[in-house]
Amino acid sequence: MDSIEKSVADIEKLMVKYFNEKNLKGILDCFRKEFVGFSSTKHERLTNLGQLKNTFLYYFKEGDKVTYSINNLKVHIYGEFALASFYWKVDIKKNKKVKSVTGRGSHVFLMLEDTWKIVHEHFSKAH
Repeated sequence: MDSIEKSVADIEKLMVKYFNEKNLKGILDCFRKEFVGFSSTKHERLTNLGQLKNTFLYYFKEGDKVTYSINNLKVHIYGEFALASFYWKVDIKKNKKVKSVTGRGSHVFLMLEDTWKIVHEHFSKAH
């Protein structure tokens, strides 16, 4: 993995860490303010960070403990854009029972001022 791919992969891993710490500021700092995307929690397009924040809060409120993980992360570089695709899993523990939600995700990153920021997200649940 070259250094650019590693930089993007490191951001994805950092987002996992932030999610599991319930660090919303850390998560949202990975995104560009002019973000757009689709969430696994609702059908409508997300067009701002406030709406994105609500998708994370949705999961945080679902259980006593919520854990996010990703696997099979692939990063492709296209000039000043990068695409990260992966499979995700959220484990929701509530009343000593664990419910798992799985799906696919992708982030489009844009290099701005020597920093990679997510400009588009697409998450979908597995069928």
